[in-house]
Parts: sequence; structure tokens; C-alpha cells
Amino acid sequence: MSAKLLVVEDERDIRDMLVFALEEAGFTVEEASTAERALSLLQDGFVPDMLLIDWMLPGANGVELARRVRQKTEFEQTPIIMLTARGEEDDRVKGLEAGADDYVVKPFSPRELIARIRAVLRRSGHTVAPDEMIEIGPLRMDLASHRVSVKNETLKLGPTEYRLLQFFMEHPERVFSRAQLLDAVWGHQVVVEERTVDVHMRRLRKALEPAGVQDFVQTVRGSGYRFSDKP
Repeated sequence: MSAKLLVVEDERDIRDMLVFALEEAGFTVEEASTAERALSLLQDGFVPDMLLIDWMLPGANGVELARRVRQKTEFEQTPIIMLTARGEEDDRVKGLEAGADDYVVKPFSPRELIARIRAVLRRSGHTVAPDEMIEIGPLRMDLASHRVSVKNETLKLGPTEYRLLQFFMEHPERVFSRAQLLDAVWGHQVVVEERTVDVHMRRLRKALEPAGVQDFVQTVRGSGYRFSDKP
């Protein structure tokens, strides 16, 4: 069964674009233009697997809506992604403290948003669709069969390199520090030195080299690593 999403966005053009892209990706989508309409849908019995909430809404804003949703027992664990043009750290922190599980800064590509949605759903325990794919450029990851390929040629990756690649492909274009990668890929309970990340990043590049996509793994001096099909 496809995941049900509630999109709360007041700008009609953006809302239409989101609904189209999400339905094309296989999601079931309900939409609302205000916080009040979203709360009404929830009150009337619509139970989404995730909410996508724009920060700047008329009336109650997206942060207030996230707080009010979290106050409802039946939606305490429902994932929320904030859509916002406010990329400053303080604003991101406000959104996360209000109950958001992730945020996407406008402008964003539908591909990035869909990857982030699937990542959050997976972390929340939602079943991965059998045909789910992540694609960046010619690189394709089949999450059901656990295969990575380029132009139908399967690449061989170790388990840690696979997890690293999956995390990067679910969060394209973003820069992650070594500490963030340790938390995301190795987990908080595992004690690993930060230089271990560099070792596995070299292994990941080597695994991608036969397909000519090793440059997708990009070192950002002084910050960490980014995954992108753009130079």
C-alpha cells in the first residue's frame, strides 16, 4: 500500500507541483492550503503517514501547525517534513523543536524531496515499496533487491559502503561532516573514530570507479562530504 501524504502549502502553483510529483512517485496525496484546513482533515479522520508542511502559511504558520499536530496523541509519531525558504540555523532549530523530523529548504527539486520523504518514512518503520528506486544521474539503487547499478552493470559494494551510498543518495547535494555521517551510518551506539569515515569514503569512490561515477563523492574542504552528479 502506498504511503499517504498530507501536503499543507498555501501557494497553489507549488501545491499543484508537489501533488503531481508525489502522485507520480506512487504516493497517495491529500492537500490543504491552511493549517486550519489541515487540522480539519485530521479531525475528520484522514490519517496520513507523513505531513509536508510549508513554514509560511496564512493564519497559523507551519511551526504552530506542527506543534498542534504533535499535541494530538494519535499523531505523536507521524513524521513531519517542513518546507521552508528559511535556511538559517535558528529557523531550522525552531522547526525541529516544534516536532519536524526533517526540513527541505526552497527552492528544492522534486527528486530531492522524494528521496527525503522516503528516507524519513523508512526511519519511521514504514514498509519500503518493492519497486522503490533511487536514481542520481546514471547511478541507480534498488532498495528492494539491495543492488546498485550504472547502465545495467551491477556494482560491488561492501555493507558499510552501501549504507553510506544509500544515505548520500537519499540526501543529495547536502554537505555532511564526518561526525554527522558517523551518527547516520554507524549509529550513536557504535564507537568509531572520525578518520574511519575517510577510509570508507575512499572505498566507496573505488567501488564507483569502474562505472566512472566516483566523482559523485565530493570532498568539501573544512566541512566534510557531499554527494552530487554536478561538478
